[in-house]
Amino acid sequence: MRTMKLASTALVATLVLPLASQAQAQDDAGRCGEVSIAQMGWAAAEVTTNIAKFLLEQGYGCDVTLVQSDTIPAITSVAENGEPDVVTNLWLNSGGEAYTKLEEGGTIQRLTSVLEPGGVEGWWIPTSLAEEHPELKTIDGILENPELVGSRFNNCPDGWGCRVVSDNLARALDLEGHGIEVFNHGSGETLATSMGAAVTGGEPWFGYYWGPTVPLGKYDMTKVDLGGYDEAAFTPLQNPDTPDPQVSDFPAAPILTSVTTEFAEENPEVTEFFTKMTFATDQMSGLLAWKDENNASNEEVAVYFLSTASDTWTNWVSDEARENLSALVQ
Repeated sequence: MRTMKLASTALVATLVLPLASQAQAQDDAGRCGEVSIAQMGWAAAEVTTNIAKFLLEQGYGCDVTLVQSDTIPAITSVAENGEPDVVTNLWLNSGGEAYTKLEEGGTIQRLTSVLEPGGVEGWWIPTSLAEEHPELKTIDGILENPELVGSRFNNCPDGWGCRVVSDNLARALDLEGHGIEVFNHGSGETLATSMGAAVTGGEPWFGYYWGPTVPLGKYDMTKVDLGGYDEAAFTPLQNPDTPDPQVSDFPAAPILTSVTTEFAEENPEVTEFFTKMTFATDQMSGLLAWKDENNASNEEVAVYFLSTASDTWTNWVSDEARENLSALVQ
């Protein structure tokens, strides 16, 4: 049963207004024009971009297009085509040199961390397992007791930035030499499902995950201590098949909103909005948990946020946009 009925039904309808209505909103709100936003393929990104889309269309009169993408494809598209205009939920640790080169060349500029204090990455075990066997809280304890974690490491799918880092770490630690099979999941769904099934079934689980996400909000997990973050060791881990990889924990993960420099120069008001649009990480985890518990669409999560967190989003928008939105969001 939904915990929030759509007194918000009218509000949901505005998320899918026909083009004529959008055009009228644009006439009313000003001359924003077209805005393209990279739509990354994970839940926090989908929620973020749907909230941004609503606020820009209904507050500023923009014509917003969400472009399905992922970290590296989005960066590549900006480098080759100068679009999309906005890339949000960009994990800097996964963007690597491809992103920093765009910044250094003046093609793109970072505006803010869209999540504060940012994302968390690492290798995890169920907290119940950590409480039963405290030695498993460190990687050395796991290497000495592989059977206690099921003799398996649950790795990222191919194409994810974390797959490169975890592959290198698996070699640096010689997981397989210690009797731990490296199981490469075919999708994010099977990775998450394996964690959930293990935790609810009281079985061991050991593998990579990140937050904010539904699984880390839903299941009690403990991050394995890999020995601390070492920048000199971690940087090469981001490159495929790096020679002689060394062990480092994952650093705190900046999650950015960036825009092309051309867009920032031509659209200062929208750029200011994206500069201010920041969620607390635990707030985003709460939105993802609500989405999962209520089997809600991304549009319904946007409605829920806009209806319950006006003290947050009203600080992001201009005075004129706030006035335009006040008639829709009570």
